[in-house]
Amino acid sequence: MSAEVAAPATVEVADAIFCTHFKEVCDDCSFDGREDNDAFYGFDPTNRDPIDCPPATLNKDGVYQCKKHGSTECKQCYGWKKQITRARAAAKKAGKSRN
Repeated sequence: MSAEVAAPATVEVADAIFCTHFKEVCDDCSFDGREDNDAFYGFDPTNRDPIDCPPATLNKDGVYQCKKHGSTECKQCYGWKKQITRARAAAKKAGKSRN
């Protein structure tokens, strides 16, 4: 009998995926969404630090919005591509890149 391992539950916040703890990498969930988020924004996977998801709440339509501004598409809180680009540059500078 083989044991099936359930995929960790995820949430989507402004097109990026996180675990239910709002972490891109979570040891508690055994979740790592960096490769999926990198691919969504057109990047090759690399060993970079995870991006941070600011506090978010569900609005009446069931879409996550930032708590600070109450926006589902907040450019200040949800600038994922910019955060990923910075994390990738820092990883490359630190010599972590797989490429």
